[in-house]
Amino acid sequence: MTCVRCSGKLSRATATLIVTLLSTCSTVPPTADSDASVRVGHGSGRHRFRLERVLVTPQLPDRRVVLTSAPNMRDLGGIPVSHGIVQPGLLYRSASLAKLDGSGEAAFTKLNITTVYDFRTAAERHGALDHVPEGTRIVWLDVVADAPNNVAASIPKLIADPAALESMLGAGRADEYLADANREFVSMPSARTAYRKFFLDLIDERRIGAGLFHCTTGKDRTGWAAISFLLLLGASEDDVRADYLETNTDLAPALQPMLDALEAKGVNIGLLQPILRVCDSYFDAALNEMRSKYGTIEGYARTGLGLTDAQIGALRVRFIHTPTTY
Repeated sequence: MTCVRCSGKLSRATATLIVTLLSTCSTVPPTADSDASVRVGHGSGRHRFRLERVLVTPQLPDRRVVLTSAPNMRDLGGIPVSHGIVQPGLLYRSASLAKLDGSGEAAFTKLNITTVYDFRTAAERHGALDHVPEGTRIVWLDVVADAPNNVAASIPKLIADPAALESMLGAGRADEYLADANREFVSMPSARTAYRKFFLDLIDERRIGAGLFHCTTGKDRTGWAAISFLLLLGASEDDVRADYLETNTDLAPALQPMLDALEAKGVNIGLLQPILRVCDSYFDAALNEMRSKYGTIEGYARTGLGLTDAQIGALRVRFIHTPTTY
Protein backbone atom coordinates (compact mmCIF):
# COMPACT_ATOMS: atom_id res chain seq x y z
CA MET A 1 0.00 0.00 0.00
CA THR A 2 1.32 3.42 -0.90
CA CYS A 3 1.62 5.83 2.03
CA VAL A 4 -0.42 8.96 1.43
CA ARG A 5 2.33 11.11 2.83
CA CYS A 6 4.61 9.95 0.05
CA SER A 7 2.13 9.87 -2.78
CA GLY A 8 1.78 13.61 -3.30
CA LYS A 9 -1.98 14.11 -3.14
CA LEU A 10 -4.93 12.37 -1.62
CA SER A 11 -7.44 10.63 -3.81
CA ARG A 12 -10.35 12.77 -4.98
CA ALA A 13 -12.71 10.76 -2.75
CA THR A 14 -10.53 11.21 0.32
CA ALA A 15 -10.01 14.91 -0.36
CA THR A 16 -13.74 15.38 -0.72
CA LEU A 17 -14.31 13.53 2.54
CA ILE A 18 -11.80 15.72 4.35
CA VAL A 19 -13.27 18.98 3.11
CA THR A 20 -16.72 17.70 4.03
CA LEU A 21 -15.52 16.81 7.50
CA LEU A 22 -14.03 20.29 7.89
CA SER A 23 -17.31 21.89 6.86
CA THR A 24 -19.51 19.66 8.98
CA CYS A 25 -17.47 19.07 12.11
CA SER A 26 -19.90 19.11 14.98
CA THR A 27 -19.83 20.17 18.56
CA VAL A 28 -20.88 17.97 21.44
CA PRO A 29 -24.43 16.93 20.58
CA PRO A 30 -27.22 18.34 22.72
CA THR A 31 -28.78 16.10 25.29
CA ALA A 32 -32.50 15.51 25.41
CA ASP A 33 -32.72 15.85 29.18
CA SER A 34 -30.71 19.06 29.56
CA ASP A 35 -32.43 21.68 31.69
CA ALA A 36 -31.06 24.31 29.34
CA SER A 37 -32.61 22.73 26.26
CA VAL A 38 -35.05 24.90 24.37
CA ARG A 39 -37.77 23.12 22.44
CA VAL A 40 -38.78 24.92 19.28
CA GLY A 41 -41.23 24.10 16.51
CA HIS A 42 -40.07 23.44 12.95
CA GLY A 43 -42.47 22.25 10.31
CA SER A 44 -44.37 19.20 11.50
CA GLY A 45 -41.65 18.10 13.91
CA ARG A 46 -40.08 19.34 17.11
CA HIS A 47 -36.35 19.88 17.53
CA ARG A 48 -34.02 20.79 20.33
CA PHE A 49 -31.04 23.03 20.61
CA ARG A 50 -29.14 23.76 23.78
CA LEU A 51 -27.69 26.95 25.24
CA GLU A 52 -24.92 25.80 27.57
CA ARG A 53 -24.65 27.61 30.90
CA VAL A 54 -21.30 26.26 32.09
CA LEU A 55 -18.54 28.78 32.77
CA VAL A 56 -15.98 28.31 30.00
CA THR A 57 -13.49 31.09 30.75
CA PRO A 58 -12.49 32.49 34.13
CA GLN A 59 -14.09 35.86 33.48
CA LEU A 60 -16.82 35.36 30.89
CA PRO A 61 -20.20 33.63 31.07
CA ASP A 62 -20.77 30.75 28.70
CA ARG A 63 -22.51 32.04 25.59
CA ARG A 64 -22.31 28.91 23.45
CA VAL A 65 -25.13 27.82 21.20
CA VAL A 66 -24.54 24.09 20.88
CA LEU A 67 -25.72 22.85 17.50
CA THR A 68 -24.48 19.60 16.01
CA SER A 69 -24.47 21.13 12.51
CA ALA A 70 -23.01 24.59 13.27
CA PRO A 71 -19.78 24.26 15.24
CA ASN A 72 -18.02 26.98 17.21
CA MET A 73 -21.18 29.07 17.57
CA ARG A 74 -21.66 31.54 20.39
CA ASP A 75 -23.42 34.77 21.26
CA LEU A 76 -21.25 37.86 21.72
CA GLY A 77 -23.88 39.11 24.14
CA GLY A 78 -23.08 39.24 27.84
CA ILE A 79 -19.45 40.34 27.50
CA PRO A 80 -18.75 43.41 29.70
CA VAL A 81 -18.12 46.63 27.78
CA SER A 82 -18.09 50.36 28.55
CA HIS A 83 -21.28 51.34 30.40
CA GLY A 84 -22.79 47.85 30.37
CA ILE A 85 -22.60 44.58 28.44
CA VAL A 86 -22.99 43.53 24.83
CA GLN A 87 -26.73 43.14 24.31
CA PRO A 88 -27.47 39.39 24.27
CA GLY A 89 -29.21 37.90 21.26
CA LEU A 90 -28.12 40.45 18.67
CA LEU A 91 -24.87 39.09 17.20
CA TYR A 92 -23.47 35.57 16.93
CA ARG A 93 -20.29 34.01 15.51
CA SER A 94 -19.77 30.51 14.14
CA ALA A 95 -17.99 28.28 11.65
CA SER A 96 -19.44 27.25 8.28
CA LEU A 97 -23.21 26.90 7.96
CA ALA A 98 -23.00 24.68 4.89
CA LYS A 99 -24.50 21.69 6.69
CA LEU A 100 -27.00 23.38 8.96
CA ASP A 101 -29.73 20.77 9.54
CA GLY A 102 -33.39 21.02 10.45
CA SER A 103 -32.65 21.39 14.14
CA GLY A 104 -30.15 24.11 13.35
CA GLU A 105 -32.63 25.94 11.15
CA ALA A 106 -35.19 25.75 13.94
CA ALA A 107 -32.63 27.26 16.32
CA PHE A 108 -31.86 30.06 13.86
CA THR A 109 -35.55 30.85 13.63
CA LYS A 110 -35.92 30.80 17.40
CA LEU A 111 -32.88 33.06 17.81
CA ASN A 112 -34.27 35.40 15.13
CA ILE A 113 -31.06 35.29 13.06
CA THR A 114 -32.10 37.10 9.89
CA THR A 115 -28.72 38.19 8.46
CA VAL A 116 -25.61 36.06 7.89
CA TYR A 117 -22.23 37.60 7.02
CA ASP A 118 -20.04 35.12 5.12
CA PHE A 119 -16.33 36.03 5.13
CA ARG A 120 -15.21 33.12 2.92
CA THR A 121 -13.68 33.20 -0.55
CA ALA A 122 -15.53 32.15 -3.69
CA ALA A 123 -13.51 28.91 -3.72
CA GLU A 124 -14.52 28.12 -0.15
CA ARG A 125 -18.17 28.83 -0.88
CA HIS A 126 -18.21 26.70 -4.04
CA GLY A 127 -20.23 23.60 -3.25
CA ALA A 128 -20.60 24.69 0.38
CA LEU A 129 -23.07 27.57 0.36
CA ASP A 130 -24.73 28.48 3.64
CA HIS A 131 -27.80 26.37 4.31
CA VAL A 132 -30.04 28.69 6.30
CA PRO A 133 -33.78 29.16 6.77
CA GLU A 134 -35.65 30.55 3.79
CA GLY A 135 -35.70 34.34 3.84
CA THR A 136 -32.38 34.70 5.66
CA ARG A 137 -30.32 37.48 4.10
CA ILE A 138 -26.75 36.43 3.25
CA VAL A 139 -24.07 39.12 2.85
CA TRP A 140 -20.90 37.82 1.19
CA LEU A 141 -17.78 39.73 2.24
CA ASP A 142 -14.56 38.19 0.87
CA VAL A 143 -12.02 39.38 3.43
CA VAL A 144 -8.98 37.94 1.64
CA ALA A 145 -9.93 38.77 -1.96
CA ASP A 146 -6.54 40.53 -2.36
CA ALA A 147 -4.67 37.47 -1.08
CA PRO A 148 -6.58 34.32 -2.07
CA ASN A 149 -3.66 32.18 -0.89
CA ASN A 150 -3.91 33.56 2.64
CA VAL A 151 -3.35 30.49 4.79
CA ALA A 152 -6.55 31.06 6.77
CA ALA A 153 -8.56 30.60 3.56
CA SER A 154 -6.43 27.72 2.26
CA ILE A 155 -6.99 25.17 5.02
CA PRO A 156 -9.20 22.75 3.00
CA LYS A 157 -6.80 22.88 0.04
CA LEU A 158 -3.77 22.26 2.23
CA ILE A 159 -5.47 19.37 4.02
CA ALA A 160 -6.17 17.70 0.68
CA ASP A 161 -2.54 18.01 -0.47
CA PRO A 162 -0.03 16.65 2.07
CA ALA A 163 2.96 17.65 -0.07
CA ALA A 164 1.80 21.27 -0.22
CA LEU A 165 1.03 21.12 3.49
CA GLU A 166 4.56 19.98 4.28
CA SER A 167 6.13 22.53 1.94
CA MET A 168 4.14 25.48 3.26
CA LEU A 169 3.82 24.71 6.96
CA GLY A 170 6.73 22.43 7.78
CA ALA A 171 9.72 23.44 9.88
CA GLY A 172 7.56 25.48 12.22
CA ARG A 173 6.30 27.88 9.57
CA ALA A 174 2.62 27.51 10.46
CA ASP A 175 2.69 29.98 13.34
CA GLU A 176 4.49 32.53 11.17
CA TYR A 177 1.94 32.18 8.37
CA LEU A 178 -1.01 32.50 10.74
CA ALA A 179 0.48 35.58 12.38
CA ASP A 180 0.94 37.13 8.93
CA ALA A 181 -2.63 36.21 8.00
CA ASN A 182 -3.96 37.97 11.07
CA ARG A 183 -1.94 41.08 10.23
CA GLU A 184 -3.50 41.07 6.78
CA PHE A 185 -7.01 41.05 8.24
CA VAL A 186 -6.21 44.44 9.77
CA SER A 187 -4.48 46.24 6.93
CA MET A 188 -5.13 44.50 3.60
CA PRO A 189 -7.44 46.62 1.37
CA SER A 190 -9.95 43.83 0.68
CA ALA A 191 -10.15 43.08 4.40
CA ARG A 192 -10.73 46.72 5.27
CA THR A 193 -13.42 46.93 2.60
CA ALA A 194 -15.14 43.80 3.88
CA TYR A 195 -15.07 44.83 7.53
CA ARG A 196 -16.24 48.35 6.69
CA LYS A 197 -19.30 46.88 4.95
CA PHE A 198 -19.82 44.54 7.89
CA PHE A 199 -19.94 47.35 10.43
CA LEU A 200 -22.06 49.60 8.24
CA ASP A 201 -24.59 46.82 7.79
CA LEU A 202 -24.66 46.12 11.52
CA ILE A 203 -25.82 49.68 12.18
CA ASP A 204 -28.19 49.94 9.21
CA GLU A 205 -31.53 50.97 10.70
CA ARG A 206 -33.34 48.97 8.02
CA ARG A 207 -31.79 45.74 9.24
CA ILE A 208 -33.93 43.87 11.73
CA GLY A 209 -33.32 40.75 13.77
CA ALA A 210 -30.04 39.24 14.88
CA GLY A 211 -26.91 38.80 12.80
CA LEU A 212 -24.31 36.03 12.57
CA PHE A 213 -20.85 36.16 11.00
CA HIS A 214 -18.60 33.27 10.02
CA CYS A 215 -15.80 31.98 7.81
CA THR A 216 -14.87 28.29 7.41
CA THR A 217 -13.75 27.30 10.89
CA GLY A 218 -14.93 30.48 12.60
CA LYS A 219 -11.58 31.41 14.10
CA ASP A 220 -9.40 33.74 11.96
CA ARG A 221 -11.42 36.14 9.79
CA THR A 222 -14.29 35.64 12.20
CA GLY A 223 -11.85 36.17 15.05
CA TRP A 224 -10.79 39.64 13.88
CA ALA A 225 -14.40 40.66 13.28
CA ALA A 226 -15.20 39.74 16.88
CA ILE A 227 -12.04 41.38 18.24
CA SER A 228 -12.64 44.69 16.49
CA PHE A 229 -16.37 44.69 17.32
CA LEU A 230 -15.78 44.06 21.02
CA LEU A 231 -12.93 46.56 21.33
CA LEU A 232 -15.02 49.25 19.65
CA LEU A 233 -17.74 48.65 22.21
CA GLY A 234 -15.21 49.07 25.01
CA ALA A 235 -14.53 45.51 26.10
CA SER A 236 -11.27 44.94 27.96
CA GLU A 237 -8.44 43.35 26.03
CA ASP A 238 -8.41 40.47 28.51
CA ASP A 239 -12.10 39.69 27.89
CA VAL A 240 -11.68 40.00 24.12
CA ARG A 241 -8.71 37.64 24.26
CA ALA A 242 -10.74 35.19 26.34
CA ASP A 243 -13.52 35.12 23.75
CA TYR A 244 -10.95 34.69 20.97
CA LEU A 245 -9.24 31.75 22.72
CA GLU A 246 -12.56 30.07 23.50
CA THR A 247 -12.48 28.71 19.95
CA ASN A 248 -9.89 26.20 21.14
CA THR A 249 -12.39 24.84 23.66
CA ASP A 250 -15.38 24.89 21.34
CA LEU A 251 -13.81 23.72 18.08
CA ALA A 252 -11.21 21.15 19.13
CA PRO A 253 -13.69 18.37 20.01
CA ALA A 254 -15.46 18.91 16.70
CA LEU A 255 -12.22 18.62 14.74
CA GLN A 256 -10.89 15.51 16.46
CA PRO A 257 -12.76 12.99 14.23
CA MET A 258 -11.33 14.73 11.17
CA LEU A 259 -7.81 14.63 12.58
CA ASP A 260 -8.17 10.94 13.42
CA ALA A 261 -9.35 10.21 9.86
CA LEU A 262 -6.45 12.17 8.38
CA GLU A 263 -3.89 10.45 10.57
CA ALA A 264 -5.27 7.10 9.46
CA LYS A 265 -4.67 8.21 5.86
CA GLY A 266 -1.03 9.04 6.62
CA VAL A 267 -1.33 12.82 6.88
CA ASN A 268 1.09 14.50 9.27
CA ILE A 269 -1.52 16.02 11.58
CA GLY A 270 1.19 17.73 13.61
CA LEU A 271 1.37 20.25 10.76
CA LEU A 272 -2.38 20.82 10.88
CA GLN A 273 -2.80 21.52 14.55
CA PRO A 274 -1.36 25.08 14.44
CA ILE A 275 -3.76 26.09 11.64
CA LEU A 276 -6.79 24.55 13.31
CA ARG A 277 -6.43 26.48 16.55
CA VAL A 278 -5.98 30.04 17.73
CA CYS A 279 -3.29 31.27 20.08
CA ASP A 280 -2.09 34.40 21.83
CA SER A 281 0.55 35.11 19.19
CA TYR A 282 -2.08 35.37 16.42
CA PHE A 283 -4.21 37.67 18.58
CA ASP A 284 -1.16 39.81 19.41
CA ALA A 285 -0.07 39.97 15.76
CA ALA A 286 -3.43 41.49 14.79
CA LEU A 287 -3.45 43.97 17.68
CA ASN A 288 0.16 45.02 17.07
CA GLU A 289 -0.65 45.58 13.40
CA MET A 290 -3.66 47.69 14.37
CA ARG A 291 -1.62 49.78 16.81
CA SER A 292 1.31 50.26 14.44
CA LYS A 293 -0.93 51.34 11.55
CA TYR A 294 -3.74 53.19 13.33
CA GLY A 295 -2.78 53.71 16.96
CA THR A 296 -6.08 52.70 18.57
CA ILE A 297 -9.17 50.71 17.73
CA GLU A 298 -10.97 54.00 17.05
CA GLY A 299 -8.13 54.98 14.73
CA TYR A 300 -8.56 51.70 12.90
CA ALA A 301 -12.30 52.30 12.57
CA ARG A 302 -11.89 55.90 11.40
CA THR A 303 -8.82 55.65 9.16
CA GLY A 304 -8.73 51.99 8.24
CA LEU A 305 -12.45 51.45 7.73
CA GLY A 306 -13.56 55.00 7.02
CA LEU A 307 -16.21 55.02 9.73
CA THR A 308 -17.32 58.33 11.20
CA ASP A 309 -17.61 59.11 14.89
CA ALA A 310 -21.38 59.11 14.43
CA GLN A 311 -21.27 55.60 12.95
CA ILE A 312 -19.06 54.32 15.77
CA GLY A 313 -21.50 55.87 18.20
CA ALA A 314 -24.43 54.22 16.44
CA LEU A 315 -22.71 50.82 16.81
CA ARG A 316 -22.38 51.37 20.54
CA VAL A 317 -25.95 52.55 20.94
CA ARG A 318 -27.32 49.55 19.09
CA PHE A 319 -25.24 46.84 20.75
CA ILE A 320 -24.54 48.02 24.33
CA HIS A 321 -27.07 47.17 27.00
CA THR A 322 -26.87 49.32 30.12
CA PRO A 323 -28.62 47.55 33.00
CA THR A 324 -31.14 49.64 34.88
CA THR A 325 -30.15 50.34 38.46
CA TYR A 326 -32.56 51.06 41.23
